[in-house]
Amino acid sequence: MIGAVDIGGTKIAVGVVDGEGKVLSRMESATDAQRSYEDGLEVVVGMLRKTVAEVGKKIEGIGIGSTGPVNPVTGEFGDIDFLPRWRGKNPVRELADIFQVRVALENDGDAGALGEAGWGAGQHRSNLVYVTLGTGIGGGIILRGQLYRGVDGAHPEIGHHVIDPSGPACSCGFRGCWEALATGPAMAAWFESERPAASQSGHHPTAERVCQLARQGDQLAARAVTREAYYLGLGLANLINLFTPEAIVLGGSLMKSADLFLEKIRGVIRQGCRFIPLEKTELVLASLGEDANLIGAARVWHHRFGRQEVVCA
Repeated sequence: MIGAVDIGGTKIAVGVVDGEGKVLSRMESATDAQRSYEDGLEVVVGMLRKTVAEVGKKIEGIGIGSTGPVNPVTGEFGDIDFLPRWRGKNPVRELADIFQVRVALENDGDAGALGEAGWGAGQHRSNLVYVTLGTGIGGGIILRGQLYRGVDGAHPEIGHHVIDPSGPACSCGFRGCWEALATGPAMAAWFESERPAASQSGHHPTAERVCQLARQGDQLAARAVTREAYYLGLGLANLINLFTPEAIVLGGSLMKSADLFLEKIRGVIRQGCRFIPLEKTELVLASLGEDANLIGAARVWHHRFGRQEVVCA
């Protein structure tokens, strides 16, 4: 039994996950950008205690997945935009002291990669790239069954490789990053910008709405979907050329409309991955569902302290 903590931009979720990746109990609370670290930690501890009590068994450890920069080696938060008062705080050390168990922390993209590799669509593959596509683009890379880390244990920002240097500005400082071109909001913004002025009602469409319109035969929405698939395909082709993985696992809210994109994405990939054994790289959808973040957080603990060979069994 592992306590799982998922810290995101809109909510903090906590649960208990068993040794097969099943969430047995869960709670959540809204993320408050002005909340102090001490108050936030108290909320996490309270939810953990309640979910553990519901299950009725002791937990062996705690895994944490968090959006934003974190240091998995020291257990500290970096400069997290949506929780500015948490910078430099160390939930790993404090939760370990409170619950008297070992605690592990990873970026939520890496946690998602570990979850899908251990208990989801990436099982039985020792080399895979996990990509989550929604309001941003994140993910994690697993090579030879191990989570890939950069210098100082840094998490690779796959959403910030440049696709088009003349493209829109990105928060990272460059122009035309994958995230600036291929997220749900980017697709919706392009659709809005191309609509005739007379049809702009002041209500900005979401990516979900654009996909609905495409299904209904709206020609501009269909063009937006084609453009989105092209940019998604470019970014994925880059990842495939760089890492030649056994699988690319795709998750996130945008993939709820995967049927609109996948064939077009595959066409772009086939065009740009001629010099590697592309037929051996599968493009698969994430399979852990709504509890993916909590399952990934639990898998963080297993990967750090448990039987790591399970990741590539």
